[in-house]
Amino acid sequence: MKVLLINNFHYRKGGSESVYFNTAELLCRAGHEVIFFSFADPEIEECAEQEYFAERRNGLLKSAADYFYNRNAARKLELLLQHERPDIAHIHLIWGGMSPSILRVLKRHGIPVVHTAHDYRMVCPAYTFRTPDGKICERCKGRRFYRCALHSCSKGNRIQSVIMAAEMYMRNICFNPARMLDGVIFVSRFSQQKHFQYAPQLQNVESTVLYNMAPDTDTRFMNNGRRAYFLYVGRLSGEKGVGLLISAFASMPDMQLKIVGTGPDEEQLRQQAKGCPNITFEGYKNGDELRRIIADVSFVIVPSQCYENNPMSIIEAYAHGVPVIGSNIGGIPEIVEEGVTGYLFETGNVRALCTAVRQAAQLDMQEYTTLSNGARNFASDNFERSNYAMRLTDFYSQCITKVNKNSNGR
Repeated sequence: MKVLLINNFHYRKGGSESVYFNTAELLCRAGHEVIFFSFADPEIEECAEQEYFAERRNGLLKSAADYFYNRNAARKLELLLQHERPDIAHIHLIWGGMSPSILRVLKRHGIPVVHTAHDYRMVCPAYTFRTPDGKICERCKGRRFYRCALHSCSKGNRIQSVIMAAEMYMRNICFNPARMLDGVIFVSRFSQQKHFQYAPQLQNVESTVLYNMAPDTDTRFMNNGRRAYFLYVGRLSGEKGVGLLISAFASMPDMQLKIVGTGPDEEQLRQQAKGCPNITFEGYKNGDELRRIIADVSFVIVPSQCYENNPMSIIEAYAHGVPVIGSNIGGIPEIVEEGVTGYLFETGNVRALCTAVRQAAQLDMQEYTTLSNGARNFASDNFERSNYAMRLTDFYSQCITKVNKNSNGR
């Protein structure tokens, strides 16, 4: 099978890009051919198709026009498809970048299109279901997108919120995903439920729930039971709840916390943690450097205050036998089983988080080993790469068959 993978970024910018590249690697290992389409950013990882990558245009008016309908991306994709004939296109992030312009090109060529819903961009203009002050928001209800503009939901920026709301109206009228997509992959049941709630027409599109896959596990870095510290890994931004985490550990000076990652709130969070020697910022880490940190950790903590789907930090923790303390929001309760793979706490509740940390710290080695084994078993059952590959390609085949059937029936 020849698979065209499409994403706004062809470098490891975040979790969605990790899934994009991991999917490519997995498909190649399984004997499938993979080709790419993205933007020709300076940071891109080299590939054979990069000569066809779209250019990002400078200038306010040009970039605003591309946000709604990117003609350059459509033209470049057309050139790529003249040289390649993929069996299916698998889209990751395109809204606000590639734009829906590429969907029309793919449809014209009769190529089945599958989309992984990494966020909520198909039902929420600001894509996080959050207000600028961090509260959960579902005011648009999948159709009243002007409320995003009224409340400046996109990072508190009124102009940006107006543009995002307008793009949602235009997209739903001209390029409704329910008409343009042949399949949708949701990365949590929670995400699927939210999309069906606010875009019920998506229920008519083939869909599946497929948790993100675990990385290849290096046995050198499996959890060693040393339990030297607790760990946060991820973006340092408001919706991730890192401020709450720092408040909790500031009140528990006998508990060690390492924070791995960077983000827009890093300086503010460092200031908050001043005077707390038990809290250290490790900066951005990946590869073996990150795995060495994970090997000595007691629990990974995911204190998110937004509708998380399927956090990669949990998946990577479980793959290395590390249990998790997570907030009970979004898709997190689907993959953190209370007393089996870790503990849940009430979102935004510092006292509840402290209680969970204390409970975790008081486990004896036998109790801890039971949780560690539970995490590893959950990863094997739900995130294992060979199972993921089989389910993914089965879904591809299901979508291809349906498209071919509909084409032959016309």
